[in-house]
Formats: sequence, structure tokens, C-alpha cells
Amino acid sequence: MDNVPRFPDPFLPMLRFFLTFLVLQLTLFGINMLGVVQQHVILPWTALLARMCAGLVTLFDSTAAAAGKVLWNTVTGFGVSIEPGCNGVEACIVLFAAVMAFPSTWRHKLTGLALGFVAVQGLNMVRVISLFYLGQWSTPVFNFAHEYLWQALIMLDVLIVWLLWVRAGSKAQAASEPPPPPDEPPAPPPVRTAAPQAAPAGPLVSSSLDLSPPVRPAS
Repeated sequence: MDNVPRFPDPFLPMLRFFLTFLVLQLTLFGINMLGVVQQHVILPWTALLARMCAGLVTLFDSTAAAAGKVLWNTVTGFGVSIEPGCNGVEACIVLFAAVMAFPSTWRHKLTGLALGFVAVQGLNMVRVISLFYLGQWSTPVFNFAHEYLWQALIMLDVLIVWLLWVRAGSKAQAASEPPPPPDEPPAPPPVRTAAPQAAPAGPLVSSSLDLSPPVRPAS
């Protein structure tokens, strides 16, 4: 007698996705914490992010400048330093792990990674610029936006991007599949035919047998 519990079939893909997602996250976060990765990838990217934010701000505010990973105001001296957790790398890791764990084609995965990176980092630049001005206006508002509001918005952005990517992949897969065959018409009901009657075994006797003598015509 087999007493081993069995999971329902729809549960197995969900379990496989969750475990793959968890393993990929742990692996990518571990790689992100390596010193060589921080020095040659993360810090250069963070400095580039600060320069891109300064380039956008200087379109309407000439007092902004970037120095390393700091976006600062050359007049007031106020600046925001883009530290780990604010450079969008961690959010991208979560999105990348979700995209790679979900079953899809490699082409669709690469599209999701590229567009997801642009979407997450684009919103992250809005976060850095908004915090740059909120910090000059109100410290309590800056602290709330930095610690709570933008953390939630960035992760919501990751979730929305992933859901849109999954939906796009489902539509593409449905469009590539051949249409189902048309339904066959129902079979007509069987027609019952009368069985032929067997001929009687004895001699045939006419029911209209005339036994009267023949009539001779008059001469």
C-alpha cells in the first residue's frame, strides 16, 4: 500500500518555478556581493547612474552635478549618495530570477531581461532625482520616501513588468499554435431497416381462389 503523499499535477510547475526562482536569487545575490563584482561592475554602474541622473537634471536645473556615485547641488552643497539598494541592481536581480525561472523560450527570456532592465532602471532614475529634490525640501519627507515609498514602488514595478512579460509570452504562444480542428458534425441516428419476411414453407394458397366451373359462351 502506497502511503506517500502525491502533489496534484498543477502544483508541480508552481513548485518548480518557486524553487528555481529561489535558487537563482540566492546565486545572483551571492555573485553581487563578491568584491571583484562590486569593484568592476556595481561601482562603475552606480557612477554611471549618477551621471545619467545629473544629465537629466541639468536639462532644467544647471546647479546639479555628479561626483562619483553622488548627485549633488553645486549651490547648496546638498547631495544624495547612491548606495547599494538604491542603484536598482537588487530589483533587477529579483526580476531576472523570475524571468529565468518561468518556462518560456530563450528569445522571450532575453527580451524580458532587456526590457525589464530598462523599465526598472528608468524608474530608479526617477527615484534618485525625486529624492535629490525632496532632501532639499524636507528631511522627514525624504526619509519616508526613501525608506518606504520608493522601496514599495520599485518592487511593484518589478511585479508589473514580470506580469506583462508573462502575458505577452502567453499571447505569442497562443498565436503560434495551429488552430484546433473544426468540430465534427454529430453522427446521424442509426436507421432501422425491416427484416425481410421469410417465405412460407408450404404451398402458396390464394385467398381469392375461385372454384366455380368455367362459363362457356353461348353459340
